[in-house]
Amino acid sequence: MKIPQTLADMLDNNALKFPDHTAFVFGKQRVTHAEFRSRAARLASAWQRLGLKRQDRVGILSQNRMEFQEVYGSCEMAGFITATVNWRLAIPEMVYIINDGGAKVLVFEAAYAETVAAMKDQLTSVEHYVCIGGDAEGASAYEDVLAGGDSEGAPFRPKPDDIAYLIYTSGTTGRPKGVMLTHAGQCAAAEILGSDQRMCADDRILIMMPLFHIGAKVIQLSQHWRAGTVVLLPSFDPEAILDAIEDEKITVTHMAPTMIQMLLESPRAGATDTSSLRMIVYAAAPMPLPVLKHGLKVFGPVFQQQFGQTEGLGTTLLAHQHKPNGNARDLEILTSVGQASPRVGLRIVDDAGKDLPTGEVGEILLTSPGVMKGYWNNTAATIDTLRDGWVHTGDVGKVDHEGFLYLVDRKKDMIISGGENIYSREVEEAVILHDQVSEVAVIGVRDAKWGEAVMAIVVLKPGAKVSAEDLIEHCKTQIASYKKPRHITFVDEIVKLPSGKIDKVRLRQLYGQI
Repeated sequence: MKIPQTLADMLDNNALKFPDHTAFVFGKQRVTHAEFRSRAARLASAWQRLGLKRQDRVGILSQNRMEFQEVYGSCEMAGFITATVNWRLAIPEMVYIINDGGAKVLVFEAAYAETVAAMKDQLTSVEHYVCIGGDAEGASAYEDVLAGGDSEGAPFRPKPDDIAYLIYTSGTTGRPKGVMLTHAGQCAAAEILGSDQRMCADDRILIMMPLFHIGAKVIQLSQHWRAGTVVLLPSFDPEAILDAIEDEKITVTHMAPTMIQMLLESPRAGATDTSSLRMIVYAAAPMPLPVLKHGLKVFGPVFQQQFGQTEGLGTTLLAHQHKPNGNARDLEILTSVGQASPRVGLRIVDDAGKDLPTGEVGEILLTSPGVMKGYWNNTAATIDTLRDGWVHTGDVGKVDHEGFLYLVDRKKDMIISGGENIYSREVEEAVILHDQVSEVAVIGVRDAKWGEAVMAIVVLKPGAKVSAEDLIEHCKTQIASYKKPRHITFVDEIVKLPSGKIDKVRLRQLYGQI
């Protein structure tokens, strides 16, 4: 047997070595590794019979379900590119992504039939429409298309440097960019994350994060790299998550911190049997200390943080490093995003690209075998971001004497007020320490006197009553007075990207004009 170099090799290995082991659970569906490979191969043949060639794009617009994974698998088997579409976007945004990626096939869930119909006339590359779970005018039924494929699969296979996925970034700094992720890179990412998370064939991982995002997909790959079982939920639902953990004996799951907080607010959180759970991987944002303490009390020492980007892997704060009741050093480490994962390189540089000493703040650079190939149709952005194999993240941070990475801010999120640099995350950490605050995001707003002023957008805990003046005074006890918010806006919910990250671009649009 050859060493796995592509995702097709992984699927072959799992079907050969673990043919009867459950690969996926979705509702009442239970699919073995052999069954999954068989359907993926047949679907790959179907795409080829529709006229697709290696590296042609197959777009998909759907919530999490088995067919989503089969589309991924079919492209992995034959060297087609899965081009995901975020169903939360507005139609003009979807049109841009589909046209930019040049998808020849668009697979969509029946729930989005009206959306597809509304944008059909604007789609310039799509030649075939395929509908999952229902009928749609001008579209073939998914199962009919699959049945038209050959069980032997397509007559070609992927190469290690082929693009496997085209996944568009959340667009925190402008229009989304299509990140090209290769077979070899994603094999490496699966192996690295699987090592960090101690995955094995007996693990059962629960995924409810959206599969159009790399976070959910690479977690699935890390589990299947070791031939384990993936349990899928269509979307985030605290009650369904607790049911799945108890009924399916989930060992690992993956959520954004805001999701964990909502899960902990469920009355069933402490009453459900979650004893099988050995790890909750959280990403997209650091965990507020009060939420972490509550989570440890309910679920035990199971939390592990991952930091990275669609463009490449990053760091891990391991479960045993989460010590909210430890000494001063333990608490300091908790404010970090961990240390570089295996086979990941980490640097902090100044604006000239020069490496900075330990403890100094600069831009975070990352490299690994899982780094992107570049941005689709965007050479300028690729050159700007990917230099000599290093991803220039746009994040600002520092590294301490033990290699722990501390995020300070996004370069574009830094606020300059009265000539002083103010990092929004530092202000957010001060605000969240108030016992009446549930969530906060900080942005800069125009100010005639200071150039920019700090605004805190705050969600209070249920039943809490606190004034803007109270929060500003609280911040003055935590940070320098010039860093305190000059404006407080109370909201019921802070708008977020599908990744779970706070959408600072949208927040500036909503609240940035004073």
